[in-house]
Amino acid sequence: MSHSRVLPTLVIYFSALFWIAAADTNFFPIMAWNSVPNDPAVLKKMHEAGLTVAGFVAPGALDACQAAGLKAIVSDTRCAGYDWQTLDENKARTNLSSLVSEVGRHPAVYGYYLRDEPSAGMFPALSKAADILRPLSPGKWPYINLFPDYAENWQLGTTNYSEYLERFIATCHPSIISYDNYALMDDGSLRQNYWSNLEAVRAACKQHQLEFWNIVLSVAHYNYREPTAADFRFQAYTTLAYGGRGLSYFTYFAVPYANYRMAPIDQFGNETATWKFMQNANLQILKIAPAYLQLTSDDAYHIGAIPAGNHGPSTNNLIASVSGDNFLVGDFTHRDGSRYAVIVNKDLAHSRPASPQFRKPPRRVQFVSPYSGELLPFEGDYTWLAPGQGVLIKIEQ
Repeated sequence: MSHSRVLPTLVIYFSALFWIAAADTNFFPIMAWNSVPNDPAVLKKMHEAGLTVAGFVAPGALDACQAAGLKAIVSDTRCAGYDWQTLDENKARTNLSSLVSEVGRHPAVYGYYLRDEPSAGMFPALSKAADILRPLSPGKWPYINLFPDYAENWQLGTTNYSEYLERFIATCHPSIISYDNYALMDDGSLRQNYWSNLEAVRAACKQHQLEFWNIVLSVAHYNYREPTAADFRFQAYTTLAYGGRGLSYFTYFAVPYANYRMAPIDQFGNETATWKFMQNANLQILKIAPAYLQLTSDDAYHIGAIPAGNHGPSTNNLIASVSGDNFLVGDFTHRDGSRYAVIVNKDLAHSRPASPQFRKPPRRVQFVSPYSGELLPFEGDYTWLAPGQGVLIKIEQ
């Protein structure tokens, strides 16, 4: 891949009907990007890591995925082996019908991988394949993963990233947008496009009533650093603060070349310290997911320095300030009309107490425990956030 990877990532975009069901069953998608072996022990370990969706699997691995408690994305030449500039629709229909006939009723099937990082010129052919798949396999998803906003215009096939997103939505009619953005640089900095990309995708999804996935970094390579525990918390909770409904990690298994290192599973098949970091962040997200999945994102804003393409709090936001600055806040509305917020400590080196000043004095503030899922008073020691940590709070006014 020209911008950061040698391997493909993926995208997931879903039917609205599924997402109603997913929210009702408290299912939050957390996926490891990789081709996954048909190995029960490996899949069991992935489930223990807090993953809920395996990466790409061959049709023959679906039984093992189901036994491990994982959904899976089917990877097969019948859904991905095409020239996406000139698709032979008859051939695609024959191939996709054959694949769906073979695996379409399997309970582990989550979707079908089509293409990673297409240029806009590929959208019409991808749309045709997706249109073939949807009626053949209702409730399953044709996967397409979009470029990050730091890709060059010649890669996007458009004059800017906003046009790229809008053309994808207008042509392929997704229910969810997925994209990848790797921001953890080996000089200790954060690529600032991380924030502009989150906001661009969040805004497009809000405008078109879509949902999105964020594919984040879990392996050092090239000039990306070895992820810390704070990095994993940060990537997970910032995604939630912007309203993301799915996470994917690039990569779970380290690849045996270049300078890939410290993936959750190394080149010898062993767990690294990174595995524990990822597991802890995943288990936290799964504990708050039952509450989070009932929420609709209203806005995301920064307290303190405001990254390009983003904004600070306005008079319409729930929170006016947070002591100490350097926080991210996402405002949400629950299905029952109550209000929630996600507050994230953006500092990756220091713990900070999150003491928000609300626009309207609340009657009560509670938080959803990331360890039990309980609603507890948001006060005292509970307001301290570790580096990169986020908290989901309920605001009663």
